[in-house]
Amino acid sequence: MLKDSKIRRKSVGLHQQARPSRIRREPVRPIDQPKRRGWLANVDFHSKEWEIGLAIAGIVFFALAINAVVFDIGHVLGN
Repeated sequence: MLKDSKIRRKSVGLHQQARPSRIRREPVRPIDQPKRRGWLANVDFHSKEWEIGLAIAGIVFFALAINAVVFDIGHVLGN
């Protein structure tokens, strides 16, 4: 049989209460932006919807420009 060890470690005890955090931060304050007026005052131009819409408009504009160049070349070569 195995002998019980005479060297006993003290069991790990948990703290009764967690210590409060020492880090205190000021609340985040919104950046002051200039007041906008008019019918576009409430529009957020940095939103994902505007980014997608402007990307689609750019693709359409680029396609129309290519189309105009191709038809102009065709018109010149057709004569």
